[in-house]
Amino acid sequence: MNLYTKLQQRAANNQPVRVGLIGAGKFGSMYLAQIPRTPGVHLVGIADLSPDAARVNLTRVGWKPASVKAKSAEEALKTGATWITEDWKALVSHPQIDIIVECTGNPIAAVDHILEAFAHGKHVVNVTVEADAFCGPLLARKAAAAGVVYSLAFGDQPALICDLVDWARTCGFPVVAAGRGHKWLPHFTESTPDTVWANYGLTPEQAARGGLNPKMFNSFLDGSKPSIESTAVANATGLTVPSNGLLYPPASVEDIPYVTRPRSEGGVLERKGMVEVISSLEADGRKIPYDIRMGVWVTVEAETDYIKNCFEEYNAHTDPSGRYFTLYKRWHLIGLEVGVSVASVALRGEPTGVATCWNADVVATAKRDLKAGEMLDGEGGYTVWGKLLPAETSLRIGGLPLGLAHNVKLVRAVKKGQSLSWADVAMDETSRAFLLRREMEAQYGALQLKVA
Repeated sequence: MNLYTKLQQRAANNQPVRVGLIGAGKFGSMYLAQIPRTPGVHLVGIADLSPDAARVNLTRVGWKPASVKAKSAEEALKTGATWITEDWKALVSHPQIDIIVECTGNPIAAVDHILEAFAHGKHVVNVTVEADAFCGPLLARKAAAAGVVYSLAFGDQPALICDLVDWARTCGFPVVAAGRGHKWLPHFTESTPDTVWANYGLTPEQAARGGLNPKMFNSFLDGSKPSIESTAVANATGLTVPSNGLLYPPASVEDIPYVTRPRSEGGVLERKGMVEVISSLEADGRKIPYDIRMGVWVTVEAETDYIKNCFEEYNAHTDPSGRYFTLYKRWHLIGLEVGVSVASVALRGEPTGVATCWNADVVATAKRDLKAGEMLDGEGGYTVWGKLLPAETSLRIGGLPLGLAHNVKLVRAVKKGQSLSWADVAMDETSRAFLLRREMEAQYGALQLKVA
């Protein structure tokens, strides 16, 4: 509760938290918009494949040209300005940078960036949750071995959900379910970048104004991002996942404690202690009033009559039994909130969410009938979407992680709706991302299959 005070102290002592940002797209730009308004933080450098595009985004969010005039990290450190470069390795390896914020959205590149940051003793706030979804448990182990902190990014929904789960458990409540909201209808699994804006609820003009990437936003819509984020939450909190993918029960905020109960008590859960995503649309497409589409929630249980009575006495909205209560945050502000992670990692040495186990995985699943020889284009594209599955199920079927289904050639046909396996594709087996994933399977796999 005192991060801001600690940041003020760092500013007063001229000892700012020194940050390097990799990727200045939409998410990165939102964080950039807040940095000038945050004491005790110095953005030393930005690495981006297109420095000119990064400068355009800096101007878009209100930075003055003089703020990014530094020609090197050394000049940035001396003057308090910011250095823009294409050379991410130079940024990651600089000895005076404390934290790397990985914000590319490219899971394969992100693994390279994160591992290199660990090698140079840098903490990492990982915005690219797609990477965490397929190798986060091992990234967390490698961070610990390197003596650094690896963290999910506050503002993105997984870290906010982890925060609610931590609140619940710290208060002594058992967590029955936790998750986020989403605009969902089953046919959205077929959505492509060509159809995304109408389904998402934006005009092409609004999308262009915001510099929004249709493929990225389609990954939200088609179910890939909800699966990715639910995976990150399950692996960070130890919650379990549905046996055959997210159910997306429709519910208003008021109805969340009704539906996030076990099936035996009138809800949708296979068991207590699960992740789930609440839809903001009824099955027939009608919008639900007071929805949780952009928010996060946790449902807890009153284990005694006394606690149940307290819920009643303080007008907590519960299910009809009075035992299940949902706390929620109806909005998340994405990159505008990343500063909480940066401060928590730098000043407390604490992540805002980090994998502690391997409970869940996201498996690439065919959007349509796919032919041998076709190239997969990853989350949000034209070929596959991501299905949330228990890790042991993914291991058993040899599931192809969605985060590695980028620019990969199919070697055999796959039917629409079928989850892909390693045997379906010709992988580049030299990438660090692939090798890390296979290492994680080797480390965790025997245990997972034994448990299953």
